[in-house]
Amino acid sequence: MKKLIVVNGTMGVGKSAVCKSLNGVLNHSVWLDGDWCWMMNPWIVNDENRAMVENNITYQLRSFLTNSTFEHVIFSWVLHREEILQGLLKRLDDLEFDTQTITLISSETALRQRMEQDHRPEEQILSSIERLSLYRNMGTTKIDTSSHDVDEVVEQMKLIISQ
Repeated sequence: MKKLIVVNGTMGVGKSAVCKSLNGVLNHSVWLDGDWCWMMNPWIVNDENRAMVENNITYQLRSFLTNSTFEHVIFSWVLHREEILQGLLKRLDDLEFDTQTITLISSETALRQRMEQDHRPEEQILSSIERLSLYRNMGTTKIDTSSHDVDEVVEQMKLIISQ
C-alpha cells in the first residue's frame, strides 16, 4: 500500500533538508514541500490565498497518490495545528493509502543556532521558538533533531516508515 509520509515542524527545524535526503534514499518516492505552494510575492496570508494553497496541495498529493510510479509520497509543511492536516486528508479520503506523520522538534537553543546560521531574521526566530510547544503536544511520532545531523534523522525516519 502507498504511504503518505507527513513531516511537520516549526520553521528551521530541518524539514526541507531531511525530506530532500529522505526522497533521495526511498525508492519510488516523490516530495512535496507545502511552502512551494506559498511562493508568491508579495506573500499575503488571507482566506483566498490559504484556500488556493490548500487546493494546490490537495491536487498535488492526489496526483502523486494515484500515480503508479510512486510508493512513498513525502509531504512537508509547518502544519502547526492538527486540524489543518486533517482537513487536507479528508479531501483525499476516497483514496487508499497509509499515513505516517512525523513531527520534527528541537531544543530552543539548537533551533536558534540553526536559524541564525541560515541568517533568518530575529522576528522569524522568535516566532519559530514560540511555536515549538504546539508540536510537542501533537499526537504524532516525534524526532528530536537537536543533536542529530540530517543522515541520522533520515535513518530514524526510515525505521518509523518501515513499520
